[in-house]
Amino acid sequence: MSYSKGEVTGIVGASLAIAALGVGMNYADRGPHLIEAVSTAVGGTPAAAPDDQPLDPAEEGKVAQATASAGATFAPAPTPARASAAPAAAQPFVIRRVLPIKDPIAYGQWFWDDKDVPAGPILITVDLEARVVSVFRGGYEIGTAAVLLGTDEKPTPLGVFPILAKDAHHVSNLYDAPMPFTQRLTGDGVSLHATTVQNGYASHGCIGLPLGFARKLFATTHLGDKVYITRGKQVGVGADLTQS
Repeated sequence: MSYSKGEVTGIVGASLAIAALGVGMNYADRGPHLIEAVSTAVGGTPAAAPDDQPLDPAEEGKVAQATASAGATFAPAPTPARASAAPAAAQPFVIRRVLPIKDPIAYGQWFWDDKDVPAGPILITVDLEARVVSVFRGGYEIGTAAVLLGTDEKPTPLGVFPILAKDAHHVSNLYDAPMPFTQRLTGDGVSLHATTVQNGYASHGCIGLPLGFARKLFATTHLGDKVYITRGKQVGVGADLTQS
């Protein structure tokens, strides 16, 4: 099988190296973007999961400074679990632009350009196959980054999820680890949040974002904004992101 924006690489030693595809939903109108391969241990189990460890020491100071000035809006999450998530009747959300990224996107790398982009509704896509998040405002892509995702044992769920709660200073009570700029998507804790995004790691189902990207995303979104999590969906400029 071939993809317009990437490929799956071969076996490296005892690890499976997966090359991610492009942005968000494999946008066919953009050239190839190779995300740095993610190495997994024998049997496909990641070597470690960053959700249960603090941010890289080089980023810890940035977290304190960044979260100090970022307001936190928290709303109680509803009780339905992730399996109950389903898209509501959605208004068309047509892609008008994708960012002109020419070089490969490596883990920890991110892009943001909202200059001259008019105000409009926010929509976020996450492609589990590409391992990439994209942010759109009024159909214009304004940000994209490589992300960490869950494992087979604790997968990141597919579906359409509204942002239920936002907490710039969140600390996980399960893993006793800071998760700055958390944006909760499900009642059982799946969230977007900052972490150390690097090769060979995975999450416990959350979508791990580079710190700088997570901060910008947190400042951009509102409660209720939709996050579309898909696997290998290919779309292009002029396509409706809300159509499955």
